[in-house]
Amino acid sequence: SSGINAEYGDGYKVIAPNAMAQQGAAMQSYNNELVKCFEELCKRRDDLQKQIQQDEAERATHQREINVLNDKLTRVNASLQKKLNTRSEYDKTIAESEAAYMKILESSQTLLTVLKCEGQSIVQRATSKNDMY
Repeated sequence: SSGINAEYGDGYKVIAPNAMAQQGAAMQSYNNELVKCFEELCKRRDDLQKQIQQDEAERATHQREINVLNDKLTRVNASLQKKLNTRSEYDKTIAESEAAYMKILESSQTLLTVLKCEGQSIVQRATSKNDMY
């Protein structure tokens, strides 16, 4: 055992203590590297989890804001529809009133014309009676 590996006839190899120490050091180095890689992966996952939680919180905030805005929009739409219906009633009432007013104007004009004619007719009859005497 001078640090050289030896093989026996039964197929087993004997590793010199110096070679075993080197392999142990290499294994320890690999193990340390594996632990570092594992820790780095865990750290990246934790960082990503924090970002996911922040995005989920932001999404929840926006969803609440959307719900509030939807409620407001529903109320405004209902109010608007009520006002539009009321305006339609005003429009109908105004149109009917204007039509009735126009009929009144026409009737007034006809009445005025009739009164003027009757007045002139009365004056003419009175004048012609006075001329007869």
